[in-house]
Amino acid sequence: MTIPGGLFSLDGRTAVVTGGSSGIGRAIATALAGAGAAVVVVARGRAALDDTVAELTGSGCRAAAVPGDLSTREGIRAVVDGVVEPFGEPDVVVSSAGVNLRPPMHEIDQAVWDTTMTVNLEAPFWLGQRFGPGMADRGYGRLIHVSSQQAHRAFVASGAYGVSKGGLESLARSQAEAWSPWGVTANTLVPGFVLTPLNRRLQREPGRVAALADRTLVGRNGVPDDFAGPAVFLASAASSYVTGQSIHVDGGFSVH
Repeated sequence: MTIPGGLFSLDGRTAVVTGGSSGIGRAIATALAGAGAAVVVVARGRAALDDTVAELTGSGCRAAAVPGDLSTREGIRAVVDGVVEPFGEPDVVVSSAGVNLRPPMHEIDQAVWDTTMTVNLEAPFWLGQRFGPGMADRGYGRLIHVSSQQAHRAFVASGAYGVSKGGLESLARSQAEAWSPWGVTANTLVPGFVLTPLNRRLQREPGRVAALADRTLVGRNGVPDDFAGPAVFLASAASSYVTGQSIHVDGGFSVH
């Protein structure tokens, strides 16, 4: 996917995409690279990571892989240190990495809670702490988070997952308050039900999947490529007056 130059061009920009080797993250990484950005893709699985970068470089884009595990603070620190090596300080940071551990509320234990909060909320926070001030000093930056409908409504056992995504949207507003006067925007993309590996468990229930599609206004569930255009918009100069927002990319799911 190639985006024409001008308002939506990312030529000369560097982007980091966590969770960029599959699902929504891969679609976003591909779109940002197609718009001209040099893209650093972060993920745990080496095979999928290498496949993503090979696809991007094979199409003439600049891309690099940084393997990393965001489920511990040590892992987050290693990623924060590693992503600057390929192309330097990023102009755009997309936090798409997530875990979807959703046992019944009464079965949530410390391990589930800690892993969920660390990957889904702490990692975006620490990435922002590391790169937000530098973006502000340079006068341009974009922090983009991938949230969830569970940040706004409880269904399909939201549990700790919903709490983490609600916190993520609040984090974007706090980051916007802190850095938007210096050209750094912070926003979240809010998916509906998207057919990705993250929710493979729900996809095993055809009736549930069909019911979720019926709840949209467009009559289908989402696919990762639905996030390509919105991500390029939020990463580019076109969105300079959009900050602190939760943008629903859900086919009308949230208003139906």
